[in-house]
Amino acid sequence: MTAERVLRTYLTLTVVSTGASSMIWGINTLFLLDAGLSIGKTFAANAFFTAGMVLFEVPTGVVADTVGRRASYLLGTATLIGTTLLYLALWRTHAPFALWAVVSMLLGLGFTFFSGATEAWLVDGLHATGYDGSLDAAFAKGQMANGIAMMGGSIGGGVLAQLTNLGMPYVVRALLLMATFVVAWRSMRDIGFTPAPRTSVRVEMAGIVRASLRHGLLNRRVRWVMLAGPFTAGVSVYGFYAAQPYLLQLYGHTGSYAIAGLSAGIVAGAQIAGGASASYVSRLIHDRIGILIGAIVASGIVIAVMGVVTSFGVALVLLMVWGTLFAAMSPVRQAYLNSHIPSAQRATVLSFDSLLGSAGGVVIQPTLGRSADLWGYGPAYLVSAGIQALAVPFLGLARRKPVEGAVDEPLALRA
Repeated sequence: MTAERVLRTYLTLTVVSTGASSMIWGINTLFLLDAGLSIGKTFAANAFFTAGMVLFEVPTGVVADTVGRRASYLLGTATLIGTTLLYLALWRTHAPFALWAVVSMLLGLGFTFFSGATEAWLVDGLHATGYDGSLDAAFAKGQMANGIAMMGGSIGGGVLAQLTNLGMPYVVRALLLMATFVVAWRSMRDIGFTPAPRTSVRVEMAGIVRASLRHGLLNRRVRWVMLAGPFTAGVSVYGFYAAQPYLLQLYGHTGSYAIAGLSAGIVAGAQIAGGASASYVSRLIHDRIGILIGAIVASGIVIAVMGVVTSFGVALVLLMVWGTLFAAMSPVRQAYLNSHIPSAQRATVLSFDSLLGSAGGVVIQPTLGRSADLWGYGPAYLVSAGIQALAVPFLGLARRKPVEGAVDEPLALRA
């Protein structure tokens, strides 16, 4: 394996998995509402999905660090296939909310097998094959590939729902995920990674906690960045999924599923633009924390303005700007964290970081969903902007100089 092949495999997996998953992203909120859930229960179901990620992040991180990154990816794909089909069954039967909550948590389990493991697989492989580029550039390419696949998947899912029904994109998603499993089985191999010896589950969990603390929360280089994550993660999920019914409301035709798919496609296009600009911005501005702070402040202003506009076209443009800012921020954040985490604990700590973000979503999503129930989507976007602003003080602490005499963790990889 060469560095080029590792990166090419990563990009291929990103395209096929995101293309499959995003078939439902443009219409998922409408799908849940059509199944009989209220706005509040719809975002509560999303919160149970996020709760599943919180519960399973660390155990699946154990799988990635002890069994292997490839095994974790394959398990995640298989889980998503099963839960997608279960979602379809719940929609057909107008199942009670309790069942939606359970299946949503299992859906979260599927994604936790990906989080941490996929990034760790890429970074380990690049490091082992003598990659001489920057992590920002590698992650930016992944962001662009993700955006291209998401644009095709989400717009295609919206159009398919318009032509057939809201359940058909879920059928196609399951079929495409099966194809993703085959691609990963044939092309993904663990490189530059030695599995940790397996002992008892209790011992492994204790080791995971120690590693997460030592290389995560106790490492001042990454602590405040990780603690800022819950505020941005919860808002980003609500901002994306609430845009579907909100834009349809502004458009004036609540049954136009293609428009909902278009809104998700707009965010995907923004991801491409954000990914393309990330490496350029990193070369121009070397202060990664400064980039993160600027992106959070600017995107907070944009999402607040989205909450007060009454024009569909203006809201669509603002959604694109908001998505671009978030997309530009993501590769910078990924590169920052990966450059300060040792290889042996990379999947574990990245999973713990994802856990913190998910924990914020468990609280923030139902809060914003309830706000939309009471006051409407627009005012809930204003609340979102306020919540996101709470991340800025944490990132400000990350910029503080270390106490004299303090010893930093060694860099795991050249930034």
